[in-house]
Amino acid sequence: MANRRLSLLDQLIVEADAALRTLQRGHTAARACPADKLAQPELSAQEARHAAGLMRVNHAGEVCAQALYQGQALTAKLPEVRAEMAQAAAEEIDHLAWCEQRLKELNSRPSLLNPAWYALSFGIGAAAGLISDRVSLGFVAATEDQVCRHLDGHLDSLPEQDSKSREIVSQMRADEARHAEAARTAGGYEFPAPIKSLMTATASLMTATSYRI
Repeated sequence: MANRRLSLLDQLIVEADAALRTLQRGHTAARACPADKLAQPELSAQEARHAAGLMRVNHAGEVCAQALYQGQALTAKLPEVRAEMAQAAAEEIDHLAWCEQRLKELNSRPSLLNPAWYALSFGIGAAAGLISDRVSLGFVAATEDQVCRHLDGHLDSLPEQDSKSREIVSQMRADEARHAEAARTAGGYEFPAPIKSLMTATASLMTATSYRI
């Protein structure tokens, strides 16, 4: 039974379940939140809104990551690549839970556009997997590199005294850098500059809208 190949209907049910689990609230992290032992910082109303906007962007990015990995795992050719995608998705659940927790502490909420971001990212991930495992892994590396740059920007922009958000973002950045390097080591294709520029433009759209909505 463990090796039984799933039918198309079975696969659709599995993917629908994964989408619902990602988009729901109340995720449980396997690792403790790195900010748990830190005191709540004193933030002005404007600083709290800004921090919440950045953490909402980060949460939306993790929704995209879940969808990307799920789509790639669905269409990956090699079992070891599917397993690597599934493992990366599991680790990203921690980030979802941490961002969600911090948003709640800031009296805010995740982006209302998350279902749209999930659907778009799932389609991109599935398409990359259909092309080849090497392209799929290369897309992971390029995406995670962009995420690291976004997180660096957030560390520069977060209120200096918001140590809780900073601690979460710092740990996320370390994890994303590790995922990018693992994808490259596994043979990920190096995307040309025009493709990376298109990815940057798409990410900028997600960032600008998720910050507010």
